[in-house]
Amino acid sequence: MIIGAVAVVGLGLAGVFIVGQASQKAYACSNIFDPSPSPQSGRLGEVQPDQGRTHLARGEAARYTLCPPASGPHYNAAGAGPIQPRYYAPEANVLPQAWVHNLEHGALVILYRPDTASDTAAHGALRELAANFPPSPVCGLAGNVVGSPVIARFDELPHPYAALVWGRVLYQDALDVDEILEFFRTEAERGNPEPLCAPPSPSPTPSPSTSLSPAASPSPSAEPSPSPTPTPGPS
Repeated sequence: MIIGAVAVVGLGLAGVFIVGQASQKAYACSNIFDPSPSPQSGRLGEVQPDQGRTHLARGEAARYTLCPPASGPHYNAAGAGPIQPRYYAPEANVLPQAWVHNLEHGALVILYRPDTASDTAAHGALRELAANFPPSPVCGLAGNVVGSPVIARFDELPHPYAALVWGRVLYQDALDVDEILEFFRTEAERGNPEPLCAPPSPSPTPSPSTSLSPAASPSPSAEPSPSPTPTPGPS
């Protein structure tokens, strides 16, 4: 009887441990990032302090100093991170450790709170955006091919919607697809640490001439600048 009682207690404790492990979140947030908008001429979104880019093993938990994370630890394994760019329904349970790796390569990530799921018009617009996403602004990569957009649920949002590129967050209280596209066009593929193409070369600044007359001035070149050269796929 004593042995049986010990066995029952042991099984009960094991069950509590398993349930406790299963209920633990795969990630944690120390703080919610919600700064007051700063006046920046011609810039959308707010700069978020860098949280590093440590690689995690598949299934490893992460703690982010700021959420939603626009940088930070992430999975580096096929199928775990980076992940397929598309619209993910609320029940998909997409972890930030997966899409932070997409951000690292220049992708756009769009997050929504679970309480927006009943807004069928907004989520229809998100699905449409995912299906007809434009090429990336610097590398010219086709939408839904390499990294943009990942659209997923994220519970720890101070506003209903957020658009993220590496190191920058744009919040929206009501979905504005045009603003998100402008944010992508002006901010994506510019600060991410692992670009998928060579950055465009800056135009050379001509040296001032003291000897050429107007008639002898060289005519401007009509040749277009070289296109960015694609590099191998995500690491």
